[in-house]
Amino acid sequence: MIAKDMKNSIKNGSIIRAMFEEGKKRARIYGAENVFDFSLGNPNVEPPEQIKQAIIDIVSSEKPMNIHGYMMNSGYEDVREDIAKSINRKFKTDFTSRNIIMTVGAGGGANVVFKTLLDPDDEVITFAPFFGEYRGYVANFGGKLVVVSPNTVDFQPNLIEFRDKVTPRTKAVIINSPNNPTGVVYSEKTIIELSEILREKQKEFGTEIYLVSDEPYRELAYENVEVPYPTKYFENTIVVYSFSKSLSLPGERIGYLVIPTEAADYENVFAGAGIATRILGFVNAPSLFQRVAARCVDLEVDVEVYNRNRELLYDSLKSYGYECIKPEGAFYMFVKSPIADDSRFCDMAKEKNILIVPGTYFSCPGYFRIAYCVAYDTIRNALPGFKALMDEVSGI
Repeated sequence: MIAKDMKNSIKNGSIIRAMFEEGKKRARIYGAENVFDFSLGNPNVEPPEQIKQAIIDIVSSEKPMNIHGYMMNSGYEDVREDIAKSINRKFKTDFTSRNIIMTVGAGGGANVVFKTLLDPDDEVITFAPFFGEYRGYVANFGGKLVVVSPNTVDFQPNLIEFRDKVTPRTKAVIINSPNNPTGVVYSEKTIIELSEILREKQKEFGTEIYLVSDEPYRELAYENVEVPYPTKYFENTIVVYSFSKSLSLPGERIGYLVIPTEAADYENVFAGAGIATRILGFVNAPSLFQRVAARCVDLEVDVEVYNRNRELLYDSLKSYGYECIKPEGAFYMFVKSPIADDSRFCDMAKEKNILIVPGTYFSCPGYFRIAYCVAYDTIRNALPGFKALMDEVSGI
């Protein structure tokens, strides 16, 4: 018999992945061109051409043990130094290789952070709506996820409720900006106020609280919206980053942590994260793509492709009567369900071969998420179905 926790994980498995698998099944039945899968944040934009050339150059010129061999748990030192310099150029910070740990994507990085920080029953606060996997990441290490109710006016964090939910057991706060599922960018004002509350609570309780900033969508921001770099506002910040979205490499599982020297107990946190990388079974981040990331660290995908999708989808849905906030970043749109039961609405959409994810998965019932990182024609061809859905529920 498998573990009870794993039984629960199977029962409550990722709705997003289930939808993705449903899409594959329907594509076989109805034809891929007739199925409109908006379930998974799987980038449809090709990686920059330089990625392919970097792979060829590295494999052709490097010694095999420099590509395929073991290295320090934290990753190749020269790769970490190159990434630190890139961050410094972009955000006027002062990091070195001693602040960077290479990780198996952002998901692996977040698990490394929580393995390092959490004792059983420690609390991690997050703001709804949030990426549903956070529940599992925290539970993996005996932590308790504390959810702050959504601010459905503009989906900036509800800091009034947040202040009341910080307790002596609060060990970390995890934020995600640009946000999955809303596409909202947390403003500088929000980050400043959040930081002030954390300092106030640390002083009140005599504890250290870490701000964990999950940033796989940092480079995907529209209309020159600035995404604040949180280490500049709160000293106990750990940044979790992934190249999955910025370079369209989700399957390569390559990312990194930034652990500032100013963070509380820096030496032990950095050392602990390196050990966590090994004992969680990652051992180290993928060696070849550490080298690729270093060569391509300043590259970005063409955000305008996503912006074109965003404009078409937003303008069309609004014209049909849907309610939503226009995303400032990422490639998700979080739309108010025309009926109260968001799961039922998503089931109705599925009957029209439109696959979307109910807001309940993100702890925000009454909404649904559309991942618009798809072909432009997929959106255009799905629009009649979205209109028909609105017409249908208007008669209920």
